[in-house]
Amino acid sequence: MPLWNPWHGCTRCSTGCKNCYVYRRDAEFGKDASIVKKTASFNLPLKKDRHGNYKLKPEDCTVMTCFTSDFFHPDADEWRPEAWQMMKIRSDLQFYFVTKRPERFYEGLPDDWGDGYDNVHICCTCENQYEADTRLPIFLELPIRHKEIIHEPMLQEIHIEKFLEKYHDQIECVSCGGESGEDARLCDYGWIIITKVQCVEYDVPFHFHQTGSLFKRGKRVYHIERKDQEAQAKRAGIDYFP
Repeated sequence: MPLWNPWHGCTRCSTGCKNCYVYRRDAEFGKDASIVKKTASFNLPLKKDRHGNYKLKPEDCTVMTCFTSDFFHPDADEWRPEAWQMMKIRSDLQFYFVTKRPERFYEGLPDDWGDGYDNVHICCTCENQYEADTRLPIFLELPIRHKEIIHEPMLQEIHIEKFLEKYHDQIECVSCGGESGEDARLCDYGWIIITKVQCVEYDVPFHFHQTGSLFKRGKRVYHIERKDQEAQAKRAGIDYFP
């Protein structure tokens, strides 16, 4: 899948940010990840090859957007309207991004947004019960055509039954994943299963996408290398797509 990071850098806003991979990677190169900067690939959706054709093509699959920042970060307010405009122009592409800041959704929103662009998929991440209870009431009331929820890094058992019951026809998927990195916090398989059970009850698709580095199943705790985390999750065979 193509990756489009129109800006890079972020500031920690909750406990889920503690071991953020953006901070880890930038530290390796002596950079400060808390400084949000526009990137050289800002105009990627509109870039063309020497034949005049767009470099990003619909067959390349979903464009994973702003994965080294938060699309709604306040330091990107001046650039966001242009980013929305590029998504509108490239209506032949599907854009997907994750946010911890749903309360900032309306900052710089296009006048023609209406009930949402059909080619924009927005996922709200909730790493614990507190953030689920704080972010989801805001996120699920927003005019977005394609909404998903993700628990990553999943740090505890989380209950979202009340949201699934009320908004099950809006939520396209709930996914779970553990934390990666040397200092990763534990993710318990039992928490993953509990989330799946909730999704099955309300007929909402569920996806277990990665174990994380420190993964507990039953009474055993496993240390799993980054390259194996997605494969191990897939091997569990617990995805639910009604």
